[in-house]
Amino acid sequence: MKQSLLQDKYPIFSAEIPKSESRYQTIAELMAHFQRCIDADERVQFISVFDHYAHTQRIGGCIAPEIKAAQNIVFCFGLKLPNPFVLAVRPRAIGVADMGEYFAISFMEPPMEAATQAMQAWVQAVRK
Repeated sequence: MKQSLLQDKYPIFSAEIPKSESRYQTIAELMAHFQRCIDADERVQFISVFDHYAHTQRIGGCIAPEIKAAQNIVFCFGLKLPNPFVLAVRPRAIGVADMGEYFAISFMEPPMEAATQAMQAWVQAVRK
């Protein structure tokens, strides 16, 4: 996975996985994969799947023409609440965009190393 700053501000991890190298061929299959990963980890609570493409299309927003579909799976590790301000960086999400020949998968870097490692492993498991 590649680590970078989105808009010179947001630390993200991302991967571009060709469909020919992926165990999955649709966003629905990828969301099901991430759902299984979340369900298998007792530290993690599933929240929702958000269809970002459908939402943006419905409100007449701008969608890059190369994006064929885009969804986020939303969940929370939330192992502790040491202060009320950690709520600002929760919950977590993994975004998946279908770019035609490949999937663009990304997530914002969590403040907890265990969450980072788990999320990276979930994304890496997409490859054949």
